[in-house]
Amino acid sequence: MLDISFSPAEQPNKLDDVIRQTMQQHVEYFERELLKLRTNRANPALVEDLMVSCYGSMMRLKDLATITTPDAQTISIQPWDQSNIDAVEKAITQSDLNLTPANDGVIIRLNLPPMSFSRRDELVKTLHKKLEDCRVAIRNERKEFNNFIRDIEKNKSVSEDIAKRLQTMLQKATDDMTKKAENAAERKEKEVRSV
Repeated sequence: MLDISFSPAEQPNKLDDVIRQTMQQHVEYFERELLKLRTNRANPALVEDLMVSCYGSMMRLKDLATITTPDAQTISIQPWDQSNIDAVEKAITQSDLNLTPANDGVIIRLNLPPMSFSRRDELVKTLHKKLEDCRVAIRNERKEFNNFIRDIEKNKSVSEDIAKRLQTMLQKATDDMTKKAENAAERKEKEVRSV
């Protein structure tokens, strides 16, 4: 049950803001997930959240090293503490990236081979699954807000007209956020499919 309170006069606008902020979080998460999908261009986001075992705990790679892309096919990783270079290399090798690190003792280089058509198709399937997860999350939020609107109408906190207006606003916000996620997925699919 949502706990939202404001006066009936400000209800439509404030509720619209709350709905959009809540749904926007799912879209932003989806966009961050898209950064992790590999395209034909090297991108630090591909490895920056990789967990590395060092100093007796697990740490994200971006908290241990400088990650750069000197060219479109190479990711360069330079640990700030050289004693962690082997741990970083091990984390990359054990990840599901299917990349072989080249370690020169100071910098680790990851050369991204060109993707095959079957690999591109796999990535597009993954992309569509992540998009569907985002759509489901947005629809779940819509359901929560829909129940909230129904409850406040039943409690006579708002009139039937305002409740209908809130329902219309909710559907528009849902459509807008879904469209935003679909546009991001479309752009990413073009990147993945470009040779």
